[in-house]
Amino acid sequence: MLKKLFTAILAVTLIFPVLTGSALAETALTGAGATFPHPLYSKWFRDYQAEDPTVSFSYEAQGSGEGIRKILAREVDFGASDKFLSDKELKDAPGTLLHIPTVMGAVAVTYYIPGVGTGIKLTPKALAGIYLGKITRWNDPLIARENRQLRLPANEIVVVHRSDASGTTSIFSDYLSSADTSWATTVGRGTAVSWPAGIGAKGSSAMVKKIREVPYSIGYVEIAYALENELDTAALKNKAGRFVKPTMLSTRAAAVQGMKGLKVKDEAEPDYRLSLVNQPGKDAYPIVGLTWLLVYRDQSDPVKGRKLVDFLTWQLKKAEKMTSTLHYTPLPDTWASRVEKTIMSIRVSQ
Repeated sequence: MLKKLFTAILAVTLIFPVLTGSALAETALTGAGATFPHPLYSKWFRDYQAEDPTVSFSYEAQGSGEGIRKILAREVDFGASDKFLSDKELKDAPGTLLHIPTVMGAVAVTYYIPGVGTGIKLTPKALAGIYLGKITRWNDPLIARENRQLRLPANEIVVVHRSDASGTTSIFSDYLSSADTSWATTVGRGTAVSWPAGIGAKGSSAMVKKIREVPYSIGYVEIAYALENELDTAALKNKAGRFVKPTMLSTRAAAVQGMKGLKVKDEAEPDYRLSLVNQPGKDAYPIVGLTWLLVYRDQSDPVKGRKLVDFLTWQLKKAEKMTSTLHYTPLPDTWASRVEKTIMSIRVSQ
C-alpha cells in the first residue's frame, strides 16, 4: 500500500504545477521548491484539502534554489527549501521572511553495484574522494579496507549528482565540507557547486532513475526516495567513528545533537537556521537536514494569509505526526510550542 502511495505521488510531474482541490475551492495557495519533502507535502496538501475544501494547493517541485528564487520574487505564496537563507538573502528580501521548520530527513548515499548488493561502508575520506574524482574504481584500497567481507569489482565508479539548484545537494555538500578538508577547500557547499566529477540529473526522481539504470553508479537522495525505490544504501562512518545506516532513529539522534545549537536571542524569534550534518553521538547518521517552508510575516492578501496560517498550524499539530509513514522524521516535541509562536506571528492585513 505504501509503495503504491509513494509511486502515485511521484508519478505527478515535478515540472508543472500540481493542483489539488475541486470546483468548490475558492482560495488557491501556490508554492514551489524542494523535491526532498515533495512526497510528504503532496500528501499533506491532499489531506488538508479534504478537511477544508475551500482551499487548493499548486506546488512546483523544482528544487530548493527555484523555491528560494520564487518566494524572494513574490511569485508564490510559500517557498520550500532544504537550504536556509543567509543573512544577506534575508536582508535583501522584500519583506520579513520566516523559516518554518517542518520535518527532518536523512540524505542516503545510494549505489548500484551488480553482484554486491547492500552492505557497503564508506568513510568521509572515501566518499569525498569519489566525488572529487580521485577515487575512480570500486576496489580502491580506501574503499576495500572497510569492506573486506565484500568482493568489490574493479569497475569504474559512475558518479551521479544533481544538476539543478538543490537543497539535497546543499545538505550533501555541507556534510562533505564539514567532514573533509579537501572538499571544503576545493568545492565547498551550496545548492549548486562546481562538481569535479560525474554526470548530472535534474531532481530526485531523475537521480533515482540514473542510479537504478547505470551499473556501478553512486548518488545521493533523500531516504524516502531510496527506500521506496529499493536502492542499496551505504553505511557512513560518523563523527564517533561508527558506521551508521540512515534510519529514523539515526536521523533523530543527529537532530537531538544539532538542535542544541538553536539560537534564541529573543524567545519570540528563534533562529531555526540549523545545520544537522556531522553531529557527534555514536548513533547519529552524519547526513541529516531540516527542511523549511518560507513565508512572509506580513501577508497582503487577508484570505490567503489566513488560509496559510491555518494550514501551517494544522501541519504542525496534526500532519507532522504522519511523517514516519513516508520515512521522514518529525520535529522534537520541544520545538512545537516555539514553531507555533512563529506561525502565530504571521500578520494578516484586514
